[in-house]
Amino acid sequence: MERGERPWGTYTVLDENSGYKIKRIEVLPGQRLSLQKHHHRSEHWIVVSGTAKVTCGDKIRVVNINESTFIPIGASHRLENPGVIPLIIIEVQSGEYLGEDDIVRFQDDYQRVETTVDPSVDPAL
Repeated sequence: MERGERPWGTYTVLDENSGYKIKRIEVLPGQRLSLQKHHHRSEHWIVVSGTAKVTCGDKIRVVNINESTFIPIGASHRLENPGVIPLIIIEVQSGEYLGEDDIVRFQDDYQRVETTVDPSVDPAL
């Protein structure tokens, strides 16, 4: 079983097959994942413990235990734990490619955003 440690918590792959992957994600209190999007997958998040603050596009909502939310392919999104106990969700990924490298980060609390400088955009360079 694949398990990953991240600055915000952990994830464990529970099941994986062609076209889908199911993960258990634990987000520590006060932590959040990067604001990101995926080119090849959608995600369905089901909260099983704690409370989630979910950003999807320009909408922010709170998702409680036994509630869920859907993240479409290409939508910018973020998962946060505003609470004092660990947030645990089950994430169902669906799509043609489910690799961990299908992440475009826009903002990240842990300095994981790759930036490239285009000299034509910044005349000071």
